[in-house]
Amino acid sequence: MARSNIRNGVNKGHPTTPIPKLAKPSHRKGIRSARTGFVRSVIREVTGFSPYERRVMELLRNSKDKRARKLTKKRLGTLLRSKRKIEELSAIIQEQRRTAAH
Repeated sequence: MARSNIRNGVNKGHPTTPIPKLAKPSHRKGIRSARTGFVRSVIREVTGFSPYERRVMELLRNSKDKRARKLTKKRLGTLLRSKRKIEELSAIIQEQRRTAAH
C-alpha cells in the first residue's frame, strides 16, 4: 500500500518505493532442478535398481503392498520416504507393463 506524508493512520510515513519481495533460496529447498533430474535418470539407466528396490518391485507385483511398505520403511527410515519410494517403483512397474503391452 502506498504511503502518504500523513503522520497517523494506515498510510502514515514518508512515501517510499516498495522493495519487491523475492523468494528466499530456502523456499526452493526440495525442488529438483532439471540438471539434477537428468543426472539421476542417467545414473538410474546405467546402474539399474538396488537389490532392495528389486525386492520391493517383486513384492508390489505379487500385491504384497504392506510387506513392501514395511521393507522400504525399514530401509529408508520414515513412512513418508517409504510412500514416495513405493509410488516411484509402482510408476516404473506401470511403465514396464505399458511398454511390454506395445
